Amino acid sequence: MCTVDWMRTWMITGVLVLGLTVPAMALFENKFEKEVEKEAEAVKLVREVRRGGYDLVTTAELKQWIDSGKEMVIIDSMPYEDSYKKMHVPGAAQFLFPIPDMNQWDSNETAGKTKKDFAALLGDDKDKPIVIYCGFVKCTRSHNGAAWAVKLGYTNVYRYPGGIFAWKGAGYPIEEVK
Repeated sequence: MCTVDWMRTWMITGVLVLGLTVPAMALFENKFEKEVEKEAEAVKLVREVRRGGYDLVTTAELKQWIDSGKEMVIIDSMPYEDSYKKMHVPGAAQFLFPIPDMNQWDSNETAGKTKKDFAALLGDDKDKPIVIYCGFVKCTRSHNGAAWAVKLGYTNVYRYPGGIFAWKGAGYPIEEVK
């Protein structure tokens, strides 16, 4: 009888250890798999920045620039009705850009607006800081906007890759169109 109790105890212990180990291993596997995904996103972002010829700004840096009153133009490159109208970084203007690379200007992809419309929004001062964002790091609307600002001769262009998701995630205030 003692031997049976002993075996049961060891079996239960084994099941418990296995039951806790397998889910823990699955968590580590997901962690490792997610790291591969993060790496791919980071490399993609760096390659877009190089190709576009602009710089990057973080959420904390952009907030500090706004709080300090730094003169700049902030562009939200998301759709007006579905995104910008509902929430945007304070002081941002809206100008739609597509997600796929826009190597040639296509007014069908920019809500009918032209390069001249975009340049007018950015202003005459080609050295003024320009910050362009979209929804989140994977969103490439901001890449298109920043790359086109550079193509139009602006020299101080920043892409804010975290976009409105990072802004809101940091708990910073948003604006909406009433």
